[in-house]
Amino acid sequence: MTEKIHHSFTIPDHLGGLRLDQAIVKLLPDYSRTQIQDWIKAGSILLDGAPAKAKQLVIGSEMVVIDAAPKIQPAWKAQDISLNIVFEDDALLVINKPAGMVVHPAAGNPDQTLLNAILHHCPDLHKLPRAGIVHRLDKDTSGLLVIAKTPIALSDLIKQLKAHTITRIYQSIVSGMIISGGTIDAPIGRHPIQRKRMTVTDAGKTAITHYRVVEHYRGHTRVKVQLETGRTHQIRVHMAHIHHPVLGDPVYAGRLQLPKGATPELIALLRRFKRQALHASELALVHPVTHKTISWQAPLPEDMKELISVLKQDIQ
Repeated sequence: MTEKIHHSFTIPDHLGGLRLDQAIVKLLPDYSRTQIQDWIKAGSILLDGAPAKAKQLVIGSEMVVIDAAPKIQPAWKAQDISLNIVFEDDALLVINKPAGMVVHPAAGNPDQTLLNAILHHCPDLHKLPRAGIVHRLDKDTSGLLVIAKTPIALSDLIKQLKAHTITRIYQSIVSGMIISGGTIDAPIGRHPIQRKRMTVTDAGKTAITHYRVVEHYRGHTRVKVQLETGRTHQIRVHMAHIHHPVLGDPVYAGRLQLPKGATPELIALLRRFKRQALHASELALVHPVTHKTISWQAPLPEDMKELISVLKQDIQ
């Protein structure tokens, strides 16, 4: 039987004026604000002996009692799958994910995912929500992502994501000629009809993407893209929104457009390039233990290197 979580404490006076959920997160940083709110909704948190509400303000000196059942994790399997580990210490694990690897088990992909691989590499991660995975990459997007190895690291990284202080830079090949860099500020939400797609919609959540031009080709542009927010499919949706979809994107790019006069080699390569040309190349964050900024870079994968080489030859 899983041991229940129990805490009892008094709200310090200096936290007076905060919402209850905000105050508890400051006092119990091992738990996310979402987890605290779930416990409040379930009636597992009492404030001065009465059921609490997340939004109620505290004044200080209130007694908080938490009696909650820990969230039951799915019975994920640990699987011996090779990982490209870029960095690891007691708090963090940074992976360079190959294209084609799903990050998290879901319908249609119950195993053979990054999560299954990291559980084999670090079995204790089964104790953490999502096995410590802080952010995701689409199956066919390659590159860097960070995994927390402790509750404190997980809580800290989630806060950094919400504060937009984790730097995530991607390299991509997009269709068409982009003259100069810019910012796309357009909310993203679920498509109202095609539920597996995302779309720009006034009903969506704030989504901000910055991009700059790295290199021009005859019918394509190589860009560096920096995420300010992290919505599902954000780069792919935003680039398609400005009519420069990511090359090879099977969902948002539409019908393949071949540049006029393209070499036979380029035409053949474009037709067989079946994944979005998107790679998470740079990652930077504040280490949750040392509090120093640390960064990593991942070179372009071979398929994107080949694509760039052939695009360059096409304009010579």
